[in-house]
Amino acid sequence: MSTVRLLIMITTQPGLGHRQVEAFERLAPAVRAEPGCLQYDLHRVADDPDRFVLLEEWASREALAAHDVTPHMIEAGTANPSFRAAPAQVLELSPDPVA
Repeated sequence: MSTVRLLIMITTQPGLGHRQVEAFERLAPAVRAEPGCLQYDLHRVADDPDRFVLLEEWASREALAAHDVTPHMIEAGTANPSFRAAPAQVLELSPDPVA
């Protein structure tokens, strides 16, 4: 069974990047404590205070599926539209590097 790696691109409404950081700081401890969470790290795009990349890695598809329906993720999904410019773009990476 291979891990699941996600790269998630997030853009907030202009000037609201701090709200994304605050929301992540509240959410991350609960997510990182979930069974199967191997990585959950938010990075700001260097030249834009309102753009972020979230790197996630999960031990299995089952762990990721369980994560998606936790109360804290459902709550985050309800709150995120208040400061995000658009829905996040989720990219699933292939399990092995190509080069």
